[in-house]
Amino acid sequence: MAEETVYDRLKREGISRRDFMKACGLLAGAMGMAQIPSVEASDLARKGSESRLRSSEDAARIVARALETKPVSLVPVIWLELQDCAGCTESITRSHAPTLVNLVLDLIALNYQETLFAAAGYQAEEAKQAAMKKYAGKYVLVVEGSIPDDGIYCTIGGRSALDLLQEAASGAAAVIATGNCAAFGGLPKAKPNPTRAKGVWEIIKDKPVINIPGCPAIPEVFSGTIANLLIFGAPPALDALHRPVAFYGRTIHDRCLRRSFYEAGKFALSFDDEGAREGYCLYKLGCKGPTTYNNCATMKWDAGLSFPIQSGHPCLGCSQPDFWDGGGFYQGQSVPLNSPGIGVAVAAAGIGLAAGAGIAVANRAQKKAAAAEGPEPAADKEA
Repeated sequence: MAEETVYDRLKREGISRRDFMKACGLLAGAMGMAQIPSVEASDLARKGSESRLRSSEDAARIVARALETKPVSLVPVIWLELQDCAGCTESITRSHAPTLVNLVLDLIALNYQETLFAAAGYQAEEAKQAAMKKYAGKYVLVVEGSIPDDGIYCTIGGRSALDLLQEAASGAAAVIATGNCAAFGGLPKAKPNPTRAKGVWEIIKDKPVINIPGCPAIPEVFSGTIANLLIFGAPPALDALHRPVAFYGRTIHDRCLRRSFYEAGKFALSFDDEGAREGYCLYKLGCKGPTTYNNCATMKWDAGLSFPIQSGHPCLGCSQPDFWDGGGFYQGQSVPLNSPGIGVAVAAAGIGLAAGAGIAVANRAQKKAAAAEGPEPAADKEA
């Protein structure tokens, strides 16, 4: 007898084909599939096609095909908290987008999570060991917090964070590093880095590692990445820093609601000046939006309510490596205006503005010269 698929289960529970396709469209949107290469599900992490999905309907069909063949099963998750503040755990508990993907997230079995676990001490550790043994090679390991590589700092139950990570990662199908600390070392790695903190991907080399940086990570980005793993059984397309391209493929500046003020040369010079009150660009107050890759400007926080720049606070670059040491906070321009890090789009905008200003100046000069010479002769006008 064939295994029951997710689609079979939904049909049995009275979900119509129309509602199923709507749910697939919502799932595709939650995973940012309109921004990732147009390749089939199992190849998303491996092919480098430059073609794009033509429409949201195409993305929904890819998700539908995957769910029509995916057997109903629990996907075990083990979540380690190492050198962290539990901020990413707090963040994911406040996610609103799982309401869109609960058809898939209902299949998760959270076998170990220190903050959310009812169990504690020996009982919790026994549950983790049992889950790692039972689901060896099948579970998703989520890591929150950086890892000291000397075995002295951050010991849990008498064992170092490094030892615990290596043990849990050895049996994982994939590893998700959530938050800047787990992805790139975060605050613990800031100079002089007394614990020699590192990100997960600097230590684990033999497993797929997906970085979901941020301080904390955007909960819907984490949910969308989990959904991709559950539906397709493979990591999403990743950039050079192991971040999902769908969520980290463009800078915050590219989609910032204050971008027009940047292009018009209108900047807030202090947090209480007229420009700040008018919503001008925060670039000169140290905003790192032009060099920070994340989805804050579109996905936002608190059910899409707002994000720091919208609220009048400059971006601190918390989804980039070494952001605590990256030039300081609130210290004038975060990068030179001609920095390559601002990107082609900003450079092109600057060129366009400069060209437009040059043309305007030239036109004014021509008009002044024409006025000084007097009216053109009638014969010249006819000619």
